[in-house]
Formats: sequence, structure tokens, C-alpha cells
Amino acid sequence: MESLTQRAKPVDRRPMNWLEKIYLWEIFKGMSITLKHFFKKKVTIQYPEQTRPFSPVFRGLHILNRDEEGRERCTACGLCAVACPAEAITMEAAERLPGEEDLYREEKYAARYEINMLRCIFCGLCEEACPKDAIYLSETFAPANYSRKSFIYAKDDLLIPDPVTNPEEYAKAKGLIDKKKNLKS
Repeated sequence: MESLTQRAKPVDRRPMNWLEKIYLWEIFKGMSITLKHFFKKKVTIQYPEQTRPFSPVFRGLHILNRDEEGRERCTACGLCAVACPAEAITMEAAERLPGEEDLYREEKYAARYEINMLRCIFCGLCEEACPKDAIYLSETFAPANYSRKSFIYAKDDLLIPDPVTNPEEYAKAKGLIDKKKNLKS
């Protein structure tokens, strides 16, 4: 009976000769494959010295954004937490006090904002749901660590540096400095 794909290979039932019985030919074929790979270009990246190029649509660690004046954009509306399918975002809202206009854009702000990176699936739905462009996923990947607590990022860990008081750190967090350096090299 003939198969539809014509890929069926009949099993060879003839008795093995003495060369096949000692598997010498099979060992030689395996060693030739090993030697071929030995002289190929290595795909290993020496991490601290070299960085792997990422796709432009790569989604990495979350960043809480600021506006041009250095005020936090997040208004604690909770849309990012609702949009998150893994329920990785936790937030608590608070009212802005008089005199804090230079810290927060709106009357309401996120007093507590946490992302559990062990739950996060890096889908980007939180970024799309945010009406104020307060959260975005950067091109930085999550580092390895030994404790589970270190993967829960608080608001202080996520907040981008102030562009008014610290412009170099702000540009580095936005990825502007690294991109220029990678383009030169």
C-alpha cells in the first residue's frame, strides 16, 4: 500500500555485515558531524563585553514615565492592572496634596505601584491600555536573581529618572545613549 505523502521508508531487514555490527561506520559519521561543527563560527555571545541585538519590537522591563517637567504621568486609573492577563500589576491611588503640583500631573497619583516580574508575560497590554503613556516596556531584559522578592519591582524601581535634575540618567533609561553608542560601534 502506498502512502499519501510518499515519505514512508521501508525498513531494511537484511542481516548486518561485520562493519555494521561493530558500528564503526556510524561512529565515523558522528565524528565527522562533530568536526564540521568544530570549525564553524561560534554563536555564543560573550555577554559582559558583547550585547545581543534585539528586535525593535522587543518588550523588556517596565518603566514608569515622567513628563518633560519631571512630574509622574501615572494617574492610578488602574487600566493597566485591569488589562494585565497575568494580574502582575498592583496599585493604590492617593490624592495629591497642596504643594505637590511639581511631583504629580493630576490630582490622583499612584502611591503604591508594584509589578511582579515572575508573573509578567511581557505582552504589552498594560502599555496599550495606559491613556497617559505612563508605562512602557523598555529594551532591557529582566536580570536573574536568587530570591523571589527581588522580582517584585516597586514604584521607586520602575520610575524613570527626572529629566530636569538628572538628564544623563534619563537619556540612559530611555535608551538614547546606548543606541547612539551601538550605532557608532
